[in-house]
Formats: sequence, C-alpha cells, structure tokens
Amino acid sequence: MDAAMERRVTVATGWASTRIAVLDSDERYEDSYAIAQEFQEWITCIGENQNMLENSIQAVPRMSKRWLHLRRDMAKDSQA
Repeated sequence: MDAAMERRVTVATGWASTRIAVLDSDERYEDSYAIAQEFQEWITCIGENQNMLENSIQAVPRMSKRWLHLRRDMAKDSQA
C-alpha cells in the first residue's frame, strides 16, 4: 500500500476508534457498534495483516481531463 493511502487509513482508524470511545462514554452503544462494525477490518488488522487491509480498501480512480470536460458539457446542457 502506498504511503498516502496508509496515512488515510491511519486517520480514519484513529477517528473511528475515538468516535467509538466517545459514543461508549455517552452510552450510545448501538451507534458505537455500527461504527465498530464498519471499521472492524481496519481497526483489528492495521499493522498486522497487510493483505487483509489492502483487500478492504478501494481507491478512488483519478478523473481524466476528458471526463471533466464531458461533465462540464452535461451540466451546461441541463441548464439550457
């Protein structure tokens, strides 16, 4: 996994862990459980099983200039 993606996972995992702790302290256990389930693979395998972590991450594709021009043209057409 590249460094930028690893930083994103680390930030998201830190946020999820902190949010779970806050929700637990507020006794909002259903919300806490939902976040724990959503981030379970990242929280439990970060630093341990790199393959499992990489399989659970989907990178957003980069948009080409051609796609951006097509989108801009479609927006102009819908406004007319």
